[in-house]
Amino acid sequence: MSLETKIMAEIKAAMLARDSERLEALRAIKAQILLEKTKGGNAEITEAAEIGILQKMVKQRKESAAIYEQNGRQELANKEKAEAEVIETFLPQPMSDEELKQCLQNIIAQVGATTIKDMGKVMGAATKQVAGRADNAKISSMVKELLNA
Repeated sequence: MSLETKIMAEIKAAMLARDSERLEALRAIKAQILLEKTKGGNAEITEAAEIGILQKMVKQRKESAAIYEQNGRQELANKEKAEAEVIETFLPQPMSDEELKQCLQNIIAQVGATTIKDMGKVMGAATKQVAGRADNAKISSMVKELLNA
């Protein structure tokens, strides 16, 4: 089942349950998917693109919440956090540190990386392989750690 189909089903359920907070977040996801579909003229978007859209939306919501908290607008921060939580339910389960480390060690062995100069090769392969399951900053720091060891 595609993400768009899941979102439509969730929108219907949220409407029936009269859950306005969830409904608003789901409609935002639907809008972003529709924008992405019409942007390139391509009728279908890949699963990786869908995950990217969701990750971007979560990041935006969390950044907005932090700004609202700094400015003393807790009610707006809570709204943004609630939307981020709803969006996160559609993202794949994140990898544990141990899983990520094992995966990166395998990638390092596959590309034959030995020094920090080979980090670009490792990062290219790693971001494709663990797309949506680990943060790029976390991947980068762990790759540096493994290549420096």
